[in-house]
Amino acid sequence: MILIGYSGHAFVVYGILTAAGKKITGYCDVTEKEYNPFHLSYFGSENTEKGLQAIQQNGCFIAVGDNVLRKKIYENLAQQHLLPGNVLHPSAVIDSSVTLADNGVMVAANASINPLAVIATGVICNTGCIIEHECVVEAFAHIGPGAVLCGNVKIGAGTFVGANAVIRQGITVGKNAMIGAGAVVVKDVPDNITVVGVPAK
Repeated sequence: MILIGYSGHAFVVYGILTAAGKKITGYCDVTEKEYNPFHLSYFGSENTEKGLQAIQQNGCFIAVGDNVLRKKIYENLAQQHLLPGNVLHPSAVIDSSVTLADNGVMVAANASINPLAVIATGVICNTGCIIEHECVVEAFAHIGPGAVLCGNVKIGAGTFVGANAVIRQGITVGKNAMIGAGAVVVKDVPDNITVVGVPAK
């Protein structure tokens, strides 16, 4: 497996892959990193011949926390017919009725995804988050560590839900929105809006 991106979020992905018994061969990034805690080989950018060859031979995962950049990398790889699989920590609890996209989903340690939830392509379900029954998380959203989506919540594409935020049952959060860490969301949030606080506004 080749990691695309090699900084903080990628270190979490490395831990998930290791826990799942996967071998990480190296990483692709725009520059070689001086800080290389796992002593991985550098294969250049994923846009170079060397990087693409490594990805073709070993598979890849886009280990980038930024939603916009993760989507851009995914779309570039898709043009090359190189789609990443999913990365699921063995301690995550994913109900059998969950609809999980086939590509680019990360589910971290101790995350819980409950019945009839739908998780789209490129979504990050970070450490210890809870996604309750019938929630829908659209493509390239990021559910932060410890965040709680109560039942029937919809999270729009590209939205970021900060650590330990709580979103009340039945709420819809639009696309490319940002929910601050620790926020409590009790009403719908439009597209492209940032909300913080308790209650969030």
